[in-house]
Amino acid sequence: MEQFRLNNKISLITGGSRGIGFGIASALAAAGSDIVLVARTEAQLEHAKEKLSRSKHKIWTYPYDMNNVDGIHDIYAGILADTGGIDVLVNNAGGTRRGPAESITAEDWNFVINLNLSAVFALCQAFGKERIKNGKKGKIINIASLMSDTVREDNAPYAASKGGIRQLTKALAVDWAKYDINVNAIGPGFIRTELTRPLWEDEMFDSWLKRKTPQGRWGNPSDIGSAAVFLASPASDYITGQILYVDGGLLSTFGPVY
Repeated sequence: MEQFRLNNKISLITGGSRGIGFGIASALAAAGSDIVLVARTEAQLEHAKEKLSRSKHKIWTYPYDMNNVDGIHDIYAGILADTGGIDVLVNNAGGTRRGPAESITAEDWNFVINLNLSAVFALCQAFGKERIKNGKKGKIINIASLMSDTVREDNAPYAASKGGIRQLTKALAVDWAKYDINVNAIGPGFIRTELTRPLWEDEMFDSWLKRKTPQGRWGNPSDIGSAAVFLASPASDYITGQILYVDGGLLSTFGPVY
């Protein structure tokens, strides 16, 4: 089981102060990794740090809005100076602007594409450059979506961004395999978090989802965390360019996902 340990590793998780991001951070810490959290809200970061500190690992926090794509290389340089280097990068921060395609504004489109795709590329590039320059291995885990493979109505910017994540993951995996940098993604199904509370508190949607999902339940952030540990660890060294869907079998069922 040592192949699944992350001792002496440092993992950076964007959007890591709550929900799926915090579930991933918790799992990586439990596997032995020190943790760097990046998120917009300092109070939420401090709350997450307090909970993670029980693991006895080093925890660094950085309040930063990932929609500020132009500043990502600078914030990453500061993180490198503080930590000495990042071994595992998890691109979890993301968002959406919903509405019929004909009503989506340029501002809506740019917000989603910048946050979900451009920021991910910028941070991957900063990570990759440092690893390549110093001849060090690395693991990148992008957070994809069911909509990397299918679509729901009224969500064109998000679907486009997560489809982009699917192809970006493959492209970086091919480019950086020669440097021993593995690039994979996790595609969460419907995960029970505060952000999805309106859905799981809606009795009609909750009932539909449980009928539709072969395993008959919502996912938990810990389900995503377990997959992240695998993809971050030496156990996955021969896996790159893949999306691991953690969805209770939802994508395998017949019919549209909505």
